[in-house]
Amino acid sequence: MSSEKSVERAKADRNRSAKERSPHDEQHNPAWFKPVMFGFMIVGFLWVIVYYVSGTTLPIAQLGSWNIVIGFGVMFIGFIMTTRWK
Repeated sequence: MSSEKSVERAKADRNRSAKERSPHDEQHNPAWFKPVMFGFMIVGFLWVIVYYVSGTTLPIAQLGSWNIVIGFGVMFIGFIMTTRWK
């Protein structure tokens, strides 16, 4: 009789431990997340580099120094995404 109880108790413990997983075990980012995150960082970096290398005529000459703000803003979006990367 006691062996039946111990078998039932072992099954219950196994089922309970399967249900009590960490919430981080099953949370994953979608496949597109990492390329988009790095894409934002690279595009923002290249925006600023192109602005300086072109002598402030590219990417959009009419914006002037706002090109730097845009470049850093795009990079910042990528860096903010790193806080959600799992």
